[in-house]
Amino acid sequence: MSAEGGTAGYIQHHLTNLAVCADSSKIDGVCTGFWTFHLDTLLVSGFLGLLIFGLMAKLAAKATSGIPSGGQNFVEMVVGLVDQQVRDTFHGKSALVTPLAITIFCWVFIMNAMDLVPVDFLPLVAQKVTGNEHLPFKFVPTTDPNLTFAMSISVFFIMLWMNIKVKGVGGFLHEVFSAPFGAKLAPVNFIFRVVEDIAKPISLALRLFGNMYAGEMVFILIALLGLYQLPLALPWELFHILIITLQAFVFMMLTIVYMSMASESH
Repeated sequence: MSAEGGTAGYIQHHLTNLAVCADSSKIDGVCTGFWTFHLDTLLVSGFLGLLIFGLMAKLAAKATSGIPSGGQNFVEMVVGLVDQQVRDTFHGKSALVTPLAITIFCWVFIMNAMDLVPVDFLPLVAQKVTGNEHLPFKFVPTTDPNLTFAMSISVFFIMLWMNIKVKGVGGFLHEVFSAPFGAKLAPVNFIFRVVEDIAKPISLALRLFGNMYAGEMVFILIALLGLYQLPLALPWELFHILIITLQAFVFMMLTIVYMSMASESH
């Protein structure tokens, strides 16, 4: 399949989000204002979240202590895996960390998994449903930095809340200005802490976005090969299953590590 405008147009079309301008600021049909919503990211991520957690809630409601169903077995395996990682990494006491880790792992994984769907299939469905043959619609939410940064910034604020909850306002401020060089070098400690804390959400967001964006780009380039894509698509798709799982696991593990650091005192 080749979009209007040749190879460059095809690639650009697949990398363009369906944007809605909240302040009506457009140049050549492209939103230029700050309040721009990527409607495809919001719809797909919201739908996938409702789907995966709705299914988990339904399975939990039907859970039995007898012979479990295949779905119950799978959910228990995922929850057990995540819970074990939390027990091994997080040494504080909090009822929030395990549910947070499960939410992140499952949601990021299912959003990443959209990359395994053929790149032209879902956009074509969206175009047929809307009747707009040139409608841009990205179906992999984690290839949108707006989503990855929204998730990482949410983790960042939870981390700050955890710091204050565990250490108190005074204890948290004392740590910010005293660690690691002592109170006499408070300005230096503060600068180091600000750099460290800002780097956490940035690296968390860019790692997920960069890996998924690169994977999507490879799928798009393979799709441009026409009939020659067949011997390349399957091996890359099988390898990409490892990538999407690993990226969900890394995002979850770093979140647990940040929560553990927030609950410990220097």
